[in-house]
Amino acid sequence: MVGILAFAGIVAALTQTLVVPLIAQLPTLFDTSASNASWVITATLLAAAVSTPVAGRLGDMYGKRRMLLVSLVPLVLGSVVCALSSSVVPMITGRGLQGLGMGVVPLGISLLRDVVPAKKLGPSIAIMSASMGVGGALGLPFAAAIAENTSWRVLFWVVAVLAIAVGALILALVPADRPATTTTTTSFDLPGAIGLGAALIALLLAVSKGADWGWGSATTLTLFAAVLVLLPAWGWWELRLRDPLVDLRVTARPQVLMTNTASILVGFAMYAQSLVVPQLLQLPEATGYGLGQSMLAMGLWMAPAGLMMMAMSPVGAKLSAAKGPKVTLAVGSLLIAAGYGLSVPLIGSGSPWSLLIVTLVCNSGVGFAYGAMPALIMSAVPQSETASANSFNALMRSIGTSFAAAVIGVVLARMTTDFGGFPLASENGFRVAMLIGCGVGLAAAVVAALIPVRTTKAPLQPTETSGSTTPETAPATKA
Repeated sequence: MVGILAFAGIVAALTQTLVVPLIAQLPTLFDTSASNASWVITATLLAAAVSTPVAGRLGDMYGKRRMLLVSLVPLVLGSVVCALSSSVVPMITGRGLQGLGMGVVPLGISLLRDVVPAKKLGPSIAIMSASMGVGGALGLPFAAAIAENTSWRVLFWVVAVLAIAVGALILALVPADRPATTTTTTSFDLPGAIGLGAALIALLLAVSKGADWGWGSATTLTLFAAVLVLLPAWGWWELRLRDPLVDLRVTARPQVLMTNTASILVGFAMYAQSLVVPQLLQLPEATGYGLGQSMLAMGLWMAPAGLMMMAMSPVGAKLSAAKGPKVTLAVGSLLIAAGYGLSVPLIGSGSPWSLLIVTLVCNSGVGFAYGAMPALIMSAVPQSETASANSFNALMRSIGTSFAAAVIGVVLARMTTDFGGFPLASENGFRVAMLIGCGVGLAAAVVAALIPVRTTKAPLQPTETSGSTTPETAPATKA
């Protein structure tokens, strides 16, 4: 079951890096501008941000396994639409549909609490959490190899087939969980979903497109103003409801609130090196700091970092079992900061091997942190809100990555050097970007160390009854 759910997470993560090797070719492929082509990336980000908390809440209401299967449907449809696209609008539509399937990972993590024995829950959560890094890392060389040797459409056909295979495996081998609530006592908070979706779209559009539109432009400022209006209004609405989309009272608990804050910082720190290292690997050697690698070679140099996340996840689980997930999160954040600090003297005088070591250290920390955060969340929320709380935590990580893209993008765009008449990010620009990543990693470690873990509820022990898996109440224990 754990292997199947981790495979589902890898396939979902694969879609996020699938188009990276195609970014430069998209304007030519679809006869459009670079600005229009960038929506191929943005559409997935926006759809994922809106759908993830919705999928989590529906998982709590109707069953996590059922919503896992539902989430795979737009993933398959989106892949098929992209594979058949001949213009940019259908391509953007398909990528948006793929983004609707990003709730797979938090749903899978939450399902583990219902179907995995308590003694195996920690390592299982760590492995499932690491699947995002594995899928993202393997996506680069996989996509580059296919794009260089065959049609780009094959990329999307492969993902469609993999998503169908995942669905078949879940149907055959993963037992159904019992919904924590029933539709007779709970209704879905549609106004809350619309309000949160609108606020997230405004925020992520402003952050991801602000550099293109101008940070002081009317469009960007209007979007930020909309966020300041929509989020308080959404919070007021959620606090009035008996069954909200996101229970803000639970989210405001210190353990949950500070874990989500750390998640934003870890998401930022994780993504910053994913933006810097590929550029350093691919820039021409004539710059004095670039390493002149091809797209395929860059992907191959980056792939071991994702595998390192999976390899370190059992180690992180053992540390959590011995010292608690709070310690694991703090140690992981410190490892991320150490990786960034290690990179600073290597920029300009390093080699692909030195950058490989940097990514291995950083992603070891990410593996620790990503396994610890769901454990902290699930030990602080009721069983009836496991999927919703995990999905909200995943959303916080996504917001962190979005801010990383914006901040690092601004740094590299402002600190440039002339290379043959073209502006390129300078050596100092890359150093500053890595120092920012180091600082954010240290901040995440501080927040993790301050998380007030008071008590924790033991995970529910699944029992087999008439061929189905049902949760059994476990007593609360002191942390």
